[in-house]
Amino acid sequence: MYKQILVPVDLNDKGFSDKAVELAVWHAKHSNAQVHLLNVLPGIHMSMVATYFPKDAAMKMKADVENQLKEFAVKHIAEDVIYKVHVAEGKPYSTILDFAERLGADLIVMPSHKRSKLDKVVLGSVASKVVQNSPINVLVVKPQGA
Repeated sequence: MYKQILVPVDLNDKGFSDKAVELAVWHAKHSNAQVHLLNVLPGIHMSMVATYFPKDAAMKMKADVENQLKEFAVKHIAEDVIYKVHVAEGKPYSTILDFAERLGADLIVMPSHKRSKLDKVVLGSVASKVVQNSPINVLVVKPQGA
């Protein structure tokens, strides 16, 4: 059914992104799909932000995050599932949607953080913005007890 499954992974949110990957792997196994793990870094190349870091800091940060994402993948993705890891920069929800389009993804599986109603009104939720703006199916994984 699916061929390209995108899973945005928040490496700071240990113990929850793994649930989204687990579901993505299940779908991948049942439809012979490829899984793409994506971590989105804040825009560290923006001129205002870049002036605070040494020139090679962004490259080092990106390489470090890519290594962490590879380690995460080895722990959470079965050997018989084909996957790739990606690290991108930008606003999380728009970067996720751009990546989905570039990859030709036909499913996005993502965790939704447990937030209060006030947080959703003031801050918005990456998951809700992806759901609202995605032209493809989005499977949102909620935390246990939410």
